[in-house]
Amino acid sequence: MTSASAQTSESIVAVSRSVLLRRRVFGHYGLLFGLAVLGIVVAAAVFAPLLAEHSPYTQNLAARMKPPFWMAGSDPSHLLGTDQLGRDYLARLLYGARISLLIGLVTALISGLIGTALGVAAGYFGGKVDLAVTFLINVRLAMPVVLVALAIVALFGGSLQIVILVLGFLLWDRFAVVMRSSVMQIRGLEYVNAARAIGCSTPRILLSEIMPNVANNLIVVMTLEMAHAILLEAALSFLGLGVQPPTPSWGLMISEGKEMMLFQPWLITIPGIALFLLVLAINLLGDGLRDVTAPEAKG
Repeated sequence: MTSASAQTSESIVAVSRSVLLRRRVFGHYGLLFGLAVLGIVVAAAVFAPLLAEHSPYTQNLAARMKPPFWMAGSDPSHLLGTDQLGRDYLARLLYGARISLLIGLVTALISGLIGTALGVAAGYFGGKVDLAVTFLINVRLAMPVVLVALAIVALFGGSLQIVILVLGFLLWDRFAVVMRSSVMQIRGLEYVNAARAIGCSTPRILLSEIMPNVANNLIVVMTLEMAHAILLEAALSFLGLGVQPPTPSWGLMISEGKEMMLFQPWLITIPGIALFLLVLAINLLGDGLRDVTAPEAKG
């Protein structure tokens, strides 16, 4: 009877946690909005060949500068119009989503691995390890990201691979700072000391006891840096030192349309709005995940 009662109590607690989690998720409008917008962008990027009737690289000077469908003189075969070279703007927007998502995700993964490893090591071991990591963080913070990225890209040439590597090796400092602080706060708690007392190895303690309890902070930083990387790539492409043409990039589309912004403002408005919505969605998604998964969260 006691065993059956315990199992019943455990099942009731599990159901209650599941119901509470669903209430938190569906009651967090920022999370839902971010998830919906990000889902639309991801779907558009994945199914770009099916959604776009034209290639983003095909030029047709006879059909250049066609306005989008809501303006007079539009072409039904080009819903969002065409650019200065007659390339379909919808196709370039859809394929540009692939570039932005790829750069944001891979850059966040690279910088996350570097910064998390350094921050966890500094926070857990302390002492000389902490001093060395703190010195590296201070050196990195003394380097302006945009200027360093511009110099490196100008030196080695702009390409998708170079941009990802440069941003990945420049955006790890926030991961290191947050992870160092978070690990310092929990490294002396009872469950960590208990794991040490029963003879758990350091890797096991870090992976089983430390990392699960700092995952919420890691999620927030990951989303922030992903959005940061997307904006930096757009800035580099806008300056002509990021993704090089004819590769579709939202920053490059804005750069190519800036000369006509007073006469054809939709050339920069369309990719600008897309970039704004993507960055907003990623930030809202990260904040929402932090809210609904944090133990202290109430909704």
